[in-house]
Amino acid sequence: MTVSYRMLGGMQERHKDALIKLRVALVQEMVPDELVEHLVSKKILTPFMQEKIQVPFSVEEIGVQRWREPCERCIDDGDGPGNVAMTSVDFYLSHQKQAYKMTTRPRGYALIISNVHFAAPELDYRHGGEVDLVSLKQLFSHLNYQVVVRSNITAQKMISELDLFSSLPEHARLDSCIVCILSHGVDGAVYGADGKLLQLQDVFTKLDNAHCPQLQNKPKMFIFQSCRGEEADRGVDQQDGREQAGSPGCEQSDAGKEDGKVRLPTQSDMICAYACLRGTVSLRNTKRGSWFIQDMTEVFSKHAKDTHVADMLVKVNACIKKREGHAPGTEYHRCKEMSEYSSTLCRDLYLFPGVSL
Repeated sequence: MTVSYRMLGGMQERHKDALIKLRVALVQEMVPDELVEHLVSKKILTPFMQEKIQVPFSVEEIGVQRWREPCERCIDDGDGPGNVAMTSVDFYLSHQKQAYKMTTRPRGYALIISNVHFAAPELDYRHGGEVDLVSLKQLFSHLNYQVVVRSNITAQKMISELDLFSSLPEHARLDSCIVCILSHGVDGAVYGADGKLLQLQDVFTKLDNAHCPQLQNKPKMFIFQSCRGEEADRGVDQQDGREQAGSPGCEQSDAGKEDGKVRLPTQSDMICAYACLRGTVSLRNTKRGSWFIQDMTEVFSKHAKDTHVADMLVKVNACIKKREGHAPGTEYHRCKEMSEYSSTLCRDLYLFPGVSL
């Protein structure tokens, strides 16, 4: 039976006016997960509906974030992502032998944990963080990943979600996985929505060869959009002329082999991308999202068709290097940022968008 608002008394005009006037504050204070969980508990929504619901925030109305430590810095500069170009059959056939297998549909699961609202007063609302989430969902979907999103969750809940993600039996039949965390952070850790820290090493451990055997010898990508300290990179003036340092030599050590089962390092076949260098803050645009996610989505959209992930992250570094903050009247005017990545990949990691066998 349908019950109309008129039968229940309806919403009065003064209530509507109050909601409109307070809409920005309501959006900033609202915790979507708690609201949805309440609606599920009252049987207004089903658990299936809960999985499908995404609550958007109005970036245009929220405005510019105040400068606070140790948060990401909001800088209004940058571009958005484009569509993903597809790999040609010829390119796939000529490169697949030296690359990780990457042909299943989906390629794997992509877990995105996005925290924008925090209980701790010293951690500001991450204006623009919701734009990053939308960009990454679109990018990973176009790259043939099954995207799972968890928003505004505590540090302990982040651990629980990583445990569930690691134990997915579907990993056994899929070719890879992605874990992406968007939050405030410090060197070596990211914040849960409760203001408590989750160590990055714990994130890696959940997906390593010991704790997630279904992904052994398969590529695992980690993306962290967060600060890694409190220092802003002031940058330096470039001198005329440039010098290229040669790559240093290295010694090799031959390890003996023993009969028996093949042994694996505890952590291997991983590549991890960070928005900024250790000790520094990352920069974020309130309307377009963070510099790092902007450039990563742009580069991956254009170059995933014929460039492996490590080389794409080099291109991202080059894009970030060119950026400069625009915040006149603050100490962050003309500030810089530098992204970086680390890798234990053992083959070329091509995403081969569009390829299906």
